[in-house]
Amino acid sequence: MDRNQPDAAEAERDALAACIEAIAAHQDREAFARLFGHFAPRLKAYLMRTGSDPGKAEELVQEAMILVWRKAATFDRRQASAATWLFTIARNRRIDVIRRERRPEVDPMDPALVNPPPPSAEEAMGTGQRDLRLRAAIRELPVEQADLLQQAFYEGLSHSEIAEVRGLPLGTVKSRLRLAFTRLRKIMAEHI
Repeated sequence: MDRNQPDAAEAERDALAACIEAIAAHQDREAFARLFGHFAPRLKAYLMRTGSDPGKAEELVQEAMILVWRKAATFDRRQASAATWLFTIARNRRIDVIRRERRPEVDPMDPALVNPPPPSAEEAMGTGQRDLRLRAAIRELPVEQADLLQQAFYEGLSHSEIAEVRGLPLGTVKSRLRLAFTRLRKIMAEHI
């Protein structure tokens, strides 16, 4: 297979990302209809697997797609795929609804609400340098491993969710993440 030609899955990812960009650029209703047709059933199934009843899942899908329409301009295909972005929106809507329904009373003395003391200048400098080294190390990883790390740690997706969003077997996701961590440890150890 010629490496210069994108495979069908990559072409589909690009087409879906282009749909979001078309919505952002000129409120393209056809692009929105395509996104809705592609993602609505998948989002509903995902939300039902995470505990929503069918009616609530349908409502959450509608709300998520409204947010897609309104916030399409915030999408950046360099940061996440269209699928990752939409599944994250749906997941966040579900979390918002659960939080709104539960509404626990806030204890102002809760240690989680008290701001920690600011770090010393030395700690802040060390943390900043470590963060820069880590970002540089992540850029050295193969793209598929870096993307999986992005989804797992910056977007908060579980391994199962990543497997579902990416259309990969769960074992493949876990092994790629393990390889990424091994490489990161090696790269970071070289900089110490």
